[in-house]
Amino acid sequence: MNPEFKTIFYSTLLGVGIILLLVSISFALGNSRIGSTRPDSEKSSIYECGFDPFGKIRTPFAIKFVLVGILFMIFDIEVSFLFPWSIVFNQLNLFSFWVVYTFLVILSLGLAYEWLKGGLEWD
Repeated sequence: MNPEFKTIFYSTLLGVGIILLLVSISFALGNSRIGSTRPDSEKSSIYECGFDPFGKIRTPFAIKFVLVGILFMIFDIEVSFLFPWSIVFNQLNLFSFWVVYTFLVILSLGLAYEWLKGGLEWD
């Protein structure tokens, strides 16, 4: 066996061994074996955001929450694309520069559209 593959094999074997050891210890010492297996009323209660829920579950809510979430995801993805690009910026050619520039223009147009539609204003 190749020495490089030996290291990978032994690391994988060690990782699987640790996982199996931790799972077996958790299974042996878990609460399901000690005491009652029936959860009490406090554990079975519905809990969300620190308070008991009220109202019907299918009530409409403001779409602004979704728009702000989508906007956050867009700019989060933008940062995850721009960070590696900025690391190797000196090694890239002119085509790579224009591809990222086009990407930023499209995102800026999306931000301008969101801004003009009032998606950034919180009531």
